[in-house]
Amino acid sequence: MTCPPAATRTRLRELLAPWLFVVPAAVYLLLFFGYPVVKNLVSSFQQYTPVTFYTGAAPFVGLRNYVEILSSGLFSRTLLTTVLFTAGSVAGQFLLGLALALFFRRSFPLGGLLRSLLLLPWLLPLVVSATTWKWMLDTDDGVVNDALRTFHFASSGIPWLTGTSQALMSVTLVNIWVGIPFNTAILYIGLRNIPAQLYEAADLDGAGPVATFRHITWPLLRPAVSVVLVLGVVYTLKVLDIILVVTGGGPADATQTLATQSYELSFQQFEFGRGAAMGNVLIILSLVLALVFLRADRRGARP
Repeated sequence: MTCPPAATRTRLRELLAPWLFVVPAAVYLLLFFGYPVVKNLVSSFQQYTPVTFYTGAAPFVGLRNYVEILSSGLFSRTLLTTVLFTAGSVAGQFLLGLALALFFRRSFPLGGLLRSLLLLPWLLPLVVSATTWKWMLDTDDGVVNDALRTFHFASSGIPWLTGTSQALMSVTLVNIWVGIPFNTAILYIGLRNIPAQLYEAADLDGAGPVATFRHITWPLLRPAVSVVLVLGVVYTLKVLDIILVVTGGGPADATQTLATQSYELSFQQFEFGRGAAMGNVLIILSLVLALVFLRADRRGARP
C-alpha cells in the first residue's frame, strides 16, 4: 500500500528540515575556516613570496620551510618564550580568576555592580588595553614608575618594556589582566551550579573550608576548570596584538613568541611560506597541549 502524496511530502520535509540548518553552517565553516587552514597548509610547502601575487607561481619546496624555521637559532628561544608566556599567563589568569569567583560567590551589597565592572578589561579592544598598558609601563613617564618613585620603592625608572629581563614579565602581566574576567565569569558560573545543599551538609558534618573546597568545590568545578584552562592555553599561544603593541617582540627578541614570529615572517619579511610553516607549528603545539591536558584531566576525574 503506497503512502498518500500529502504524507509523502510531509515525510520529505521532515527529512530535509535538519539539513536546511546543517548545510549553511557547514558551508560557512568550509569557506571561512576550512579553506584558510588548507591554504595555509599548502603554502607551507611552497616558496610563497610577493612575486607569487604577480606571477602566480609558487614552487613546491617540500619540507624546506619547516627545516629552516626549526633549525634557526631563534626558534628554540622563541619556543621557550612561548612556553613561559603561556604558562605564566594561564596560571595567573586561573588563580586570580578562581579567587575572584570564590569571592563573588557570596552575596554582598554592590556585588552585581562589581562583577559587571570586572568585565571591562574583557570588553575593551585589545589594542586599546595594550596601548594603555604601554603608556602606564613607560620607563620615563609611566604612572607605574611614578608611583614607585613617589612611595620610594624605586629611585629610578624600571625598564618594564625595554629591559630584556623585565619585558616578558610585563607582557605576561598585561595578558593576565586581560584574561582574568573570562576565567572569573566561567568559574563563577561553575560555582553557582554546585548545589547549596552539599555545602550545608558539609557544614553540619563539621568540615572546614579546606576540606569543603577539596571534596566538594574542586571535584564539581572540574568541567569549568577544564574549559578555562584549555581555552586559556589555546588563546595565549596565539596572542599577537598585545605583544606587538606593548613591546613589538623586543627588546632583542625577548618577547618574541611563535605567533609574533609567524607574523614577522609573513608580513614584515614577506616569507609567506615560512610564516605559514610557523603557523602550522603553532597549531600542532596547541592541539598537543590541549590533548595532553584533556587526557590528564580525564584520568584525574576517574575514581
